[in-house]
Amino acid sequence: MKIALFQMCAGINPAKNASALVDAIKAAKVGGATMLFTPEMSGLLDRDRARAQPHILPEVGHPVLASVQSAAREAGMWVHLGSLALAGEGRNLNRGFVVSPDGQIFARYDKLHLFDVDLPTGESWRESAAYSPGADSVVAKTPVGKLGLSICYDLRFPALYQALSAAGAEILAVPAAFTVPTGEAHWHVLLRARAIENACWVVAAAQCGTHEDGRETYGHSLVVDPWGRVVLDMEQQIGLGFADIDPNILADVRTRVPVLDHRRSIPIVRVVS
Repeated sequence: MKIALFQMCAGINPAKNASALVDAIKAAKVGGATMLFTPEMSGLLDRDRARAQPHILPEVGHPVLASVQSAAREAGMWVHLGSLALAGEGRNLNRGFVVSPDGQIFARYDKLHLFDVDLPTGESWRESAAYSPGADSVVAKTPVGKLGLSICYDLRFPALYQALSAAGAEILAVPAAFTVPTGEAHWHVLLRARAIENACWVVAAAQCGTHEDGRETYGHSLVVDPWGRVVLDMEQQIGLGFADIDPNILADVRTRVPVLDHRRSIPIVRVVS
């Protein structure tokens, strides 16, 4: 089953980002993909929160979401819209969507783990200052497989992916906007680890390049098979990449190393001093 990943350099203009997403859906359809995956914050990437806030709107009537739904319906294809910044009650929401070929919202997921860090480069990020964390983990049944949803910083918390694979996930989606320092250090190794630990495909569509707000993101949108092999690495290329999701590989890996069958609940840790 062929999938497409859209590696993009989203900016501060939602209309421009929506146009790029619509073009990507059309091109993915022409390229023979059944489903398109897009990065985190596909509709707006702007660290100037005062400038960004007027564009952070509720889900109902959101222009970028509506554009993606319309394009998915016209193309007749599935879209995993990695995430959008949405207005919530109080703080905002970082929400991903699975859109079906009829343009309907098939599944939603709100980012569980929020990125609050101070990097050695001097960069400081406080996602929790503007966003509320989600409350649920989600698996969505799609034609390419059962899709476990996550967003970016979630990648560092393996318990989430264990819960998703235990619930039947066969593909783990990790849309992201990784910084360059953390991407260079951890992106490939963490994605490969999540694939191996859970005997799942991993699909990680990423933001890439120097953005209008001045930030730089790592790129390297990846597809990793359940054995941990990287079958697609888009490096720094903006645009579409294609990969085939082969269910036979998943079945073979789960037979050879049946980690899902061997998992046990972890007892309380005894600390001896």
